[in-house]
Amino acid sequence: MKIVLAYSGGLDTSVLVAWLKETYQAEIIAFCANLGQAEELKGLSAKAKRSGASKIYIDDLQEEFARDFIFPMMRAGAIYEGQYLLGTSIARPLIAKRMAEIARKEKAQAIAHGATGKGNDQVRFELTAAALAPGLEVIAPWRDERFRKRFPGRAEMIRYCEQRRIPVQATAKKPYSMDRNLLHISYEAGILEDPWLDAFAPGNKKMFTLSVAPEDAPNRPEYMTLEFRKGDCVAVNGKKLSPLGVMQKLNQLGGKHGVGRVDVVENRFVGMKSRGVYETPGGTILHFAHRQIESLTMDREVMHLRDSLIPKYSELVYYGFWFAPERLALQVLVEESQKNVSGTVRVKLYKGGVYVAGRKSRLSLYHPQIATMEADPTRAYNQDDATGFIRLNGLRLKVAAQTKKS
Repeated sequence: MKIVLAYSGGLDTSVLVAWLKETYQAEIIAFCANLGQAEELKGLSAKAKRSGASKIYIDDLQEEFARDFIFPMMRAGAIYEGQYLLGTSIARPLIAKRMAEIARKEKAQAIAHGATGKGNDQVRFELTAAALAPGLEVIAPWRDERFRKRFPGRAEMIRYCEQRRIPVQATAKKPYSMDRNLLHISYEAGILEDPWLDAFAPGNKKMFTLSVAPEDAPNRPEYMTLEFRKGDCVAVNGKKLSPLGVMQKLNQLGGKHGVGRVDVVENRFVGMKSRGVYETPGGTILHFAHRQIESLTMDREVMHLRDSLIPKYSELVYYGFWFAPERLALQVLVEESQKNVSGTVRVKLYKGGVYVAGRKSRLSLYHPQIATMEADPTRAYNQDDATGFIRLNGLRLKVAAQTKKS
């Protein structure tokens, strides 16, 4: 039997390599997606093989991640429960997609992941597998009673690795867990399980990686321009960039000014609430600037229709339905809505904030000659028409009021 395992090189997945190999008498093929986690990839290949994997794939998927996952989601304006820019959620379908491709290539019978039985990631991995490779078995050790009995805690995992000389650096449990990719870093669990704890207090500054604290950001604002074409940012400060280049540049500039930190209590798909702290510097700037160019170029009714679908689209991403037919159908509507979303936005970054400093587009629907409080030189708008407009819209309100009196 061959099993493709989602592998990070940490304590949990290092244990999984050996446990799956022993339990299933299987050949373990490790897979790690490079989605922008930087130094976490160092020495991974040697570590996987010393842990018992016969082979490891470390695939740089950053460009695909930005182009085919982050950017389509940004075009949709997706944000979960009004705060979370879905950094972890949008990464999981790409990881699972690549695992299914490797399984086909290696003729593996199963894929495996180390997601716990209480979180969202298990759902995201397995729904993607169901959509793209329905014949593959999915092994989730944290939902296997044999695994939980063997490893009731972190100490048992460390002892297991020591006995088998599996190279892991793990002693006392970290005060939180973290997950990094090109779009964000998430922090949860440990000390963050207390929702009263102030994650942004000076004593917690060392937790953050992608951004400085807003109070430590430069005392002078920085201005930048983002150029959009059909809803996608294609240039920053006049320089043409690929989607990956855009995200890297925005992360660098946003992080410098302390942009994109949020502390959220969110509703997990499995039914419980959880607390997460996120750094999303580049994504925050991109989401904000995209909205600004839409305000100038998008038809009102198209915008309101698309906006009404943002909660549904965001739920589909969060819950793991990226490859579901309903998300694909919604994406078609999103692409239609973005046809005229082109132009340039100027923003100001200052002390954790993102502020609009100008917008322009040759496809602008804003005409100052019509909107002006002075006489309309185009004669496109006759103020006298508003009388009948208001009277007709107020008719049902008058009827309702009269009915209440009778």
